[in-house]
Amino acid sequence: MELDHLVVGAASLAEGVSWCEQVLGVTPDAGGAHVLMGTHNRLLNISAPGQPRCYLEIIAIDPAAPGPQGRARWFDLDQPALQQALRERGPGLIHWVARVPNLDAALAHWRSEGLDPGTAVEASRGALRWRIALRDDGRRLRREGLPVLIEWGDAHPTDTLPDRGLQLLGFEARDGLTARLATPLGGVELASIA
Repeated sequence: MELDHLVVGAASLAEGVSWCEQVLGVTPDAGGAHVLMGTHNRLLNISAPGQPRCYLEIIAIDPAAPGPQGRARWFDLDQPALQQALRERGPGLIHWVARVPNLDAALAHWRSEGLDPGTAVEASRGALRWRIALRDDGRRLRREGLPVLIEWGDAHPTDTLPDRGLQLLGFEARDGLTARLATPLGGVELASIA
């Protein structure tokens, strides 16, 4: 299991872009729409020697898209408390996603540990194809402590994202169970981007 991307939530995508420009000094690259979830995003490559194929995702509910059918949006984006916090405090780190080579095996392992990581769902955006573990209620596991799991197809977003001179230096997961389930992450320090 490897850190795949950090998720920055925003009340609107425009606010997320502005946050990125003010805080990190760069404009995030184009992302796209997630028809499955009624969200859209912008991306920023933050790969580093210790965190290869890693990016920052700025995500918001897409006001022009219908909501998902039969499930809540990912990352707690439908939760009123999170939306209120994003409106009042502005964009911020809300979750993280870990890349696994075999999503079915990872889900089975997590279930054996008594966790409900959701089910594998096929998703796509443009040329990108992935399988992601989604819970019907859209809730984050132990809040931000445990990641959403993802298994990529042939392409990964960082394959085409330009290097903007930013690297993830560290990231720390706060949940003690994470160390047992995600040993290859080796503990990480919370989003130090230089």
